[in-house]
Amino acid sequence: EIDLVKYICVCVAKPELISVYATILDGASNGSDSKKLRVEEAPPSRVLHIRKLPNEASETEVIALGLPFGKVTNILTLKGKNQAFLEMGTEEAAITMVNYYTTVTPHVRNVPVFIQYSNHKELKTDAGNQRTQAVLQAVSAVQSGGSPSSDVQEALAAASSPVLRIIIDNMFYPVTLDVLQQIFSKFGTVMKIITFTKNNQFQALLQFSDPVNAQQAKLALDGQNIYNSCCTLRIDFSKLVNLNVKYNNDKSRDYTRPELPAGDGQPSLDPTVAAAFSKDSNSLLGKIPGALNPLSAAAAAAAAAGRVALAGQAGSSGVLLVSNLNEEVRVYGDVQRVKILYNKKDSALIQMSDANQAQLAMSHLNGQKMYGKIIRVTLSKHQTVALPRDGLDDQGLTKDYANSPLHRFKKPGSKNFQNIFPPSATLHLSNIPQDVTEDDLRLLFSNAGGTVKAFKFFQDRKMALIQMSTVEEAIQALIDLHNYNMGGNQHLRVSFSKSTI
Repeated sequence: EIDLVKYICVCVAKPELISVYATILDGASNGSDSKKLRVEEAPPSRVLHIRKLPNEASETEVIALGLPFGKVTNILTLKGKNQAFLEMGTEEAAITMVNYYTTVTPHVRNVPVFIQYSNHKELKTDAGNQRTQAVLQAVSAVQSGGSPSSDVQEALAAASSPVLRIIIDNMFYPVTLDVLQQIFSKFGTVMKIITFTKNNQFQALLQFSDPVNAQQAKLALDGQNIYNSCCTLRIDFSKLVNLNVKYNNDKSRDYTRPELPAGDGQPSLDPTVAAAFSKDSNSLLGKIPGALNPLSAAAAAAAAAGRVALAGQAGSSGVLLVSNLNEEVRVYGDVQRVKILYNKKDSALIQMSDANQAQLAMSHLNGQKMYGKIIRVTLSKHQTVALPRDGLDDQGLTKDYANSPLHRFKKPGSKNFQNIFPPSATLHLSNIPQDVTEDDLRLLFSNAGGTVKAFKFFQDRKMALIQMSTVEEAIQALIDLHNYNMGGNQHLRVSFSKSTI
């Protein structure tokens, strides 16, 4: 119910806000939340209406939504309505902002918010609001190229370092230097990037030309996904203030010094990566020219590392060609069909449930060692694996696993999708019965043909980490012991871990 007395009092005290409050109250009257959202679309305006803000959202965080797109000239926050109005310096900046956030859902404190054009062409706010004016003056100083003053640091919490430390969680697809450069250059000039793996986790150090750009990027991107539902950015500030880049290759890049060498044994970025670029992407890269298509990201990364040639059909097939297998092996995992080739029994066609999984398997498994051999995994030209015709005996070389109970990723939204990691010597064990001891598990994994180097129970003892002496031994143990019957109809779950002991 609208409090008319309060509305009249506000209008008498601040007549310049009559139209602003009228818009809010019109949208709030006589309707449910769903009705409030059906607001008539306003024509482009440099004033933007932001809704569904979290209660604790600050003016600084609202301003941060607009900073990457141009000058912010005014702001009006309506705390009781969880709404705000943000005035950009130009209509073009506002249009760019709305278009961008149409493809990438904006978040404030990890809460999705809604942005649309306002019916107002400018904001007329109370000049006596000293705090708002201080924030705007600080923003203006930064956007005019001024050095960060104490007001700027207080209002925007400006970073002391232009270097960000970036961790990629839930890395379903590999992330390249070019992907990071495309995303972060939206917020300023990216000067240098160094990527590395630490504790089985992909990380990067990225240096902007200005600390304020680093602050803006952190505010806007921390917690966002690079690709749909995966590759989550975790961002904080590095203690470093300058990066020392020695080589320009697929691991590091100094964009201010293109003459740097690639370095011994470090290939420069393969030109075939360019073939994987596309404008179609349901990701943080969407609508950015030259963005990587998620379906071909893994193939591009593999090509960049020199592991596989990027085929013309890369990204469209869910069928893999796996070669150099031990002829006694039977394929494991979340697959639909498997066909051992009749005239080349160390090779097989493997049909995954979709192209994403095929790309992921190729990226992680190509070049790994199994049964003493280096296996080769590439995308097949086949779209499906055909089953033998009725009555035809193919000597058991083709199997259909569509109805197997062992599929890990059959359930949509399963947590298993968040725990996909490259092969490593450390394995994650779960579904462990309470009466099973560390000695029991060490013996079980030793009998699989490997050497157990370390073991660690989680606090509830239902899960554990076990470290084998090599990645090859860990792969063999996973093949042999995933779904192992531990008694009492409890089956052991084994997967690769990002952690070490």
